[in-house]
Amino acid sequence: VQLVESGGGLAQPGGSLRLSCAASGFTFSTYGMGWFRQAPGKEREFVAGITIGGSTTDYHYSVKGRFTISRDNAKNTLYLQMTNLKPEDTALYYCAKSLYKSVVARTAYDYWGQGTQVTVSS
Repeated sequence: VQLVESGGGLAQPGGSLRLSCAASGFTFSTYGMGWFRQAPGKEREFVAGITIGGSTTDYHYSVKGRFTISRDNAKNTLYLQMTNLKPEDTALYYCAKSLYKSVVARTAYDYWGQGTQVTVSS
């Protein structure tokens, strides 16, 4: 299993970024996926999750209405569209493969990418 994130960078408050996660080594379309983040000095936290077909999603309360998780099963790619970014969104963002297919779980992930850094600052 390999998960490779991209799309991070520096954004101004109120700006937008789109993260991507290219998946390989497993049948992407048959597993739920998620995004997590870890800020310096803090524990890793769940950001968003999505089921196999994309019909069910779940978000951390702090990003609800600003972030959108989606997936393209034909391209084996997971996305996180981030809008109205805030300085507190600064973190290393990881994508992860869920153990579940049709339920969005905030835990129970078994593979992780290396992460992509998102920095929100003026």
